[in-house]
Amino acid sequence: MTEWYTINDIANLDTPALVVYPDRVKQNIAALINMVSDVLRLRPHIKTNKSREATQLMVDAGISKFKCATIAEAELLGIIEAPDALLAYQPTGPKLQRFIKIINAYPTTRYSCLIDDINVAISISDAALNAGNIIPVFIDLNIGQNRTGILPEFALDFYRSCAQLKGIKLLGLHAYDGHIHDKDLAERTKKCDAAFAIVSDLQKTIKNEGFPEPIIIAGGSPTYPIHAKRKAIECSPGTFIYWDRGYSLNCQEQPFVPAALLISRVISLPDSTKICVDLGHKSVSAENELSKRVYFINAPELVPIGQSEEHLVLEAGEGHQFKIGDVLYGIPYHVCPSVALYERAITIENNQITGQWANIARDRMITF
Repeated sequence: MTEWYTINDIANLDTPALVVYPDRVKQNIAALINMVSDVLRLRPHIKTNKSREATQLMVDAGISKFKCATIAEAELLGIIEAPDALLAYQPTGPKLQRFIKIINAYPTTRYSCLIDDINVAISISDAALNAGNIIPVFIDLNIGQNRTGILPEFALDFYRSCAQLKGIKLLGLHAYDGHIHDKDLAERTKKCDAAFAIVSDLQKTIKNEGFPEPIIIAGGSPTYPIHAKRKAIECSPGTFIYWDRGYSLNCQEQPFVPAALLISRVISLPDSTKICVDLGHKSVSAENELSKRVYFINAPELVPIGQSEEHLVLEAGEGHQFKIGDVLYGIPYHVCPSVALYERAITIENNQITGQWANIARDRMITF
């Protein structure tokens, strides 16, 4: 029986390899759009796919706004002439100068960025004015993740100060709640609603002071189904496009399917119970514990027991039937950093190799 993931001409594919299934990518994009009231409320993050082809599929489906985290990802959006691109990062130093160059090089894309510090806001304003630009910005709020952002209780004064700067234009508020990822949807919803209430109250306060009503960009993948039900905010999940083992287990209420796999081969049989495959640290995201890095869908019984740069050792048990050269199809637990380990994703359609998508935004620099 041929499974959806089977590659019939696998003999032509060297491993380890990242493969994507475009039909499943399209299926995930359609599911994303079906979950929200208006496609204009979507601002997906491209950190997961990093390729112009996958991003173009979203544009073709009617998505016009995007989020990114690096200058290379920002340039990718300019290359495909995406209408709207938010750099979800506060650019300083050389990154700010590169961002200005991107803005000037791709005028058909409206670029914006995050800010959470008045001195940085001043620097961005000055750099924009020196380049003859005005840069739209969103205030980045720290609503519990404690990674970036200004605490909401200080945000109003910050908003007032930024409104005085001539080189930036305040558009709204950015509230990423990546710390909320409870497996139980009811508990996740409770925490998400509590965090969002602070943002909503701040929006009302800012509007009552006479400012235009701030746009709110909120959430990521775990809280997308919750934010999608709100009336006006923009939602920015990213992992949906390829999905992964981690979210498949933790967000079972979401309709997305794995659309990217890591292909590996057995390269050695070190003893009677163990096999070794060519999927080391350099080929799959290794920030999780060993048991939560990859799940082999055609061999779920395998247990990882050791990994190094180029090797993954698996316990297969006495009497296993694995042979050198056997192919394993793996779903990464965390697909985003796994994609970043590969220069290209090989496309699989109708169980055949059909081409490749270059992950051009995995590089630190494309042009600028």
